[in-house]
Amino acid sequence: MSVAAQPIFGEQPATYPPRRSIVAWIFFDWAAQPFFTLVTTFVFAPFFASALASDPAQGQALWGYATGLAGLTIALLSPLLGGIADKTGPRKPWIAVFGAMLVIGSAMLWYAKPGSPWAVPIALAGFIIGTIGAEFATTFNNAMMTRLVPPERLGRLSGTGWAVGYLGGLVSLALTLGLLAADPQTGKTLAGLSPLFGLDAAAREGDRFSGPLTALWFVIFVTPMFLLTPDTPRSGVPLKEAAAGGLARLKATVAELPSLPGLGRFLLANMIYQDGLVALFAFGGIYGAGVFGWQTIELGVFGILLTVTGTLGAFLGGKLDDAVGGKLVILGAVACLLFACIGILSLGPGQVAFVIEAAPATPGDGLFASLPEKVYLGLGLLIGLVAGPLQASSRSLLARIAPPARIGEFFGLFALAGKVTSFLGPTLVALATTIFASQRAGLAVLIGFFLLGGWLLAGVKVRRS
Repeated sequence: MSVAAQPIFGEQPATYPPRRSIVAWIFFDWAAQPFFTLVTTFVFAPFFASALASDPAQGQALWGYATGLAGLTIALLSPLLGGIADKTGPRKPWIAVFGAMLVIGSAMLWYAKPGSPWAVPIALAGFIIGTIGAEFATTFNNAMMTRLVPPERLGRLSGTGWAVGYLGGLVSLALTLGLLAADPQTGKTLAGLSPLFGLDAAAREGDRFSGPLTALWFVIFVTPMFLLTPDTPRSGVPLKEAAAGGLARLKATVAELPSLPGLGRFLLANMIYQDGLVALFAFGGIYGAGVFGWQTIELGVFGILLTVTGTLGAFLGGKLDDAVGGKLVILGAVACLLFACIGILSLGPGQVAFVIEAAPATPGDGLFASLPEKVYLGLGLLIGLVAGPLQASSRSLLARIAPPARIGEFFGLFALAGKVTSFLGPTLVALATTIFASQRAGLAVLIGFFLLGGWLLAGVKVRRS
């Protein structure tokens, strides 16, 4: 989708809003991140695979199909909504519409009760609705950036929002683990407390409450943006004309890519390795729940550690990018992800590196007690460490190879390329899991994504500064 990395309607505002307006805009990331942290990755998704689906392999497959369907919907609507975002003006009405979808979808998850015949359909429908809402609300929020700060401060604004979003996910996860979600066996949270509001640990109500918490969190923390951040004025362009214009611009830009082979190759590489990364994050918690029997506490601690290393990696990756260039950083990150994928596939409850036998954990051993669990934890931290640099350096590399006079246009295509096949990775993981009835077979698909993405990127020529 075309995000506003260039002046809106060809002009910059004469003055920029006060600091409170910018802080309010940044808090959108804080508001939206719990959906991705609690629902998509570390709490509800593993709960779905381990407690709602008939077995973890089926759970991984169903979650993959739902992720793929949401991604396909986003891909199909992105060009249409991109034209609307660029030409009609106001963003807040669209953020409100898609934010409402995030809230409704998240709230639905509470009704996915184990043992209910409607639990699986409700969970998947709520997840799909919430994902579409979260992605598009984020896109329209991003389109407000160029009216908030001068061009030379856009990078700082984007990075600050990213960091605040990470922090919001971390805080929401810590609250869920410490006060709401409890171990079904002990009935206690990670802090050793009984869950708030009388939530029943045996019925996994703490896990299901991650949905309503996400909805309430978004409503509370997105409100300052609606009240304090100025919106883009109306342009007067009719909705139909704006949508058609977006499709026409996209078609013309894509048709031009053959004359810019390095740029086209990079966009294709980015699309592929980003698909692999999205799928790896989507199924990391589900894989831990299925293979090692991890419950909410283990998965939550895993998520907290992963978020911390992700923040550290994003900070260090930026410095490394300045030192050696974005291409080398991306290739290094892809190599680490490939290593992590193979390492994960080599693990079992009593197995490391495919052939080395290791004693599995027994009840009462504590968190991550067995060697395979410790190795899986280490590989997860490696994934978190390189995910931030991979995404940040991809943006900086585009800035080096795109035509300088049209940088905003190609950043729009870059955003679309990140969405157009986002359904592919999760769908292929789901298909492989279904065909072979194996979680390992599903994740093995991602090796191909990282190999192909890295090979394509290696052939991209980058001009030296």
